[in-house]
Amino acid sequence: MSLLVKICGLSTRETLEAALDAGADMVGFVFFPPSPRHLSLDLGRELGRQVKRRALKVALSVDADDATLENIVDALSPDILQLHGKESVARLRDIKQRFGRPVMKAVPVETAVELAVLPGYAAVADRILFDARAPKDATRPGGLGAPFDWHLLENLELSLPYMVSGGLDAQNVAEAVRLTRAGGVDVSSGVEGAPGVKDPELINAFIRAARAPQELSVR
Repeated sequence: MSLLVKICGLSTRETLEAALDAGADMVGFVFFPPSPRHLSLDLGRELGRQVKRRALKVALSVDADDATLENIVDALSPDILQLHGKESVARLRDIKQRFGRPVMKAVPVETAVELAVLPGYAAVADRILFDARAPKDATRPGGLGAPFDWHLLENLELSLPYMVSGGLDAQNVAEAVRLTRAGGVDVSSGVEGAPGVKDPELINAFIRAARAPQELSVR
């Protein structure tokens, strides 16, 4: 199976088009006000229409209530709901039943201890996203541009697909995939020229770097 590449935090027509043209499999849209990548519902609706089935649309939210999720689903019509907060296994189950969409649960990783939650989430989620744990004083989740120790996933046995995020860029993505054996990678700040501002050249470079090892192995 080919590596899935997700470009997250897209917020303009131009950078979304760059991601689609470069061959992104998933395009992520952030609905979380503290993030510099946060979208209004109107802009989310506009960008969602632009995708036109060229990639899977992923809606990222953080501990959102049902009303917020309903507005997001109505605006974007996402293919996947990415839950990036402290949502419990029960909350994941409720969201899947209520909205009828596949769910990707983000799991913050700093030490092997965090992996203890996997059996519970794996029983409900459709995909796991491993991300770096945010610093203690952070106002939003995620690695905020910093990677975690990929060796923690070297001997991982997980029955459902998983992706890796956190501090990825064109220079380190191949190594991250090699160590974690992840089926997908997710990048946001690693393809930005400034916080929240995607760079089309960096998007292209990241996708080329992510896919390069696979292309070599086919030859």
